[in-house]
Amino acid sequence: MPITNIALQYISTSQNKTKQKDKLSAVDMVGHERKDNVAKVMRSRDGALQHEVMLEKTHPGNLYPVYDSLNQLGAVPWQINQRMLDLIIQVFRDKGSEELDVPQPVSECPEPPKLSENRALRPQQPIRIKSTEFTSIGFRDETFWFPHNMDFRGRVYPCPPHFNHLGNDPMRSILLFARGRALGEDGLKWLKIHLVNLTGFKKRNSLQERLEYADTIMDDILDSADNPTTGNKWWQTADEPWQTLSCCMEVAKAVRSPDPTKFISHLPVHQDGSCNGLQHYAALGRDVIGAQQVNLHPFDVPQDVYSGVAQKVEEARAIDAANGLKIAIELEGFVNRKIVKQTVMTVVYGVTKYGGHRQIVKQLKDLPDFPGNRVWAAGGYLVTKVFQSLGEMFTKTREIQ
Repeated sequence: MPITNIALQYISTSQNKTKQKDKLSAVDMVGHERKDNVAKVMRSRDGALQHEVMLEKTHPGNLYPVYDSLNQLGAVPWQINQRMLDLIIQVFRDKGSEELDVPQPVSECPEPPKLSENRALRPQQPIRIKSTEFTSIGFRDETFWFPHNMDFRGRVYPCPPHFNHLGNDPMRSILLFARGRALGEDGLKWLKIHLVNLTGFKKRNSLQERLEYADTIMDDILDSADNPTTGNKWWQTADEPWQTLSCCMEVAKAVRSPDPTKFISHLPVHQDGSCNGLQHYAALGRDVIGAQQVNLHPFDVPQDVYSGVAQKVEEARAIDAANGLKIAIELEGFVNRKIVKQTVMTVVYGVTKYGGHRQIVKQLKDLPDFPGNRVWAAGGYLVTKVFQSLGEMFTKTREIQ
């Protein structure tokens, strides 16, 4: 049986040895046929024969570290943050909230348009059903695990597609580690920095400045934790409002505990690299300027490659606008970090100009003030400028890519 069809099995924690011996291990090396809960060790598209052939030719022993890594991630127990789940359900029942990314209940959804007898409906904006956040209700009082697999790059993902710790803001906010840990000497500091990171208010500030900012807004943090729906609702101004609220509650419990260093926290603190793909390429190419942009070079203030690219694109647009280029003039005030981020992030994974064009068009469509009939032309113009800017900032990177 091909290695790509090996089943990832649940790691039994039963103490009953007679039951354990009948269970498959976390990764069934023999490759027993299983019809239930089967997932490939490596994700690949149907027909991607090159990846499957490479795996089949690899000696199983060389894959043990991969299996160990996947098993370790899959063995982490999780639980539901019940207070956060109740608040999200409360908003859901109160007609939902587009700003807070909570869907409407069925009773509030508009009637679907009727189909004519011989005409198929092709809606301009498909209705989005976001009920997956509420999968968690069935796990409210349970401890559960997320089995993992990886793609051909080695990037790891949870196997459950709709409910996991890499989901959207509401989904992440309702997940806690089942095994808590004492904060220790530095834990409260990192909780505060994590909270400020979630707000998005201090992206270009140093860690010390973020920590000091957290102390200045402690009244807002405590008010959000105590009165999330009736207070000043400061948490709703954050980039990630639900995770911000969850962190506010954790910080409030920690600072009010007799000894914050001994407070047992279950809250996940997410940390991310600065565009990991570009980091690897900049390191491989010894690209000094590119390394500075993705924080491989020490700075007191963190660098942001997406803002850097947006700035260069805006500078190029301003020159074109001054020369009378119509599309550049129309884009004045619309070039920002969010517009270019997805394209910058995915260019190292092989995104083409056509793919980047579609990514930027999608972002432009979300801008209420930008003329809809100019979105496609603007996307084509901007993707060219993004690729040119990346070529200037990551010269060695682009040469070896």
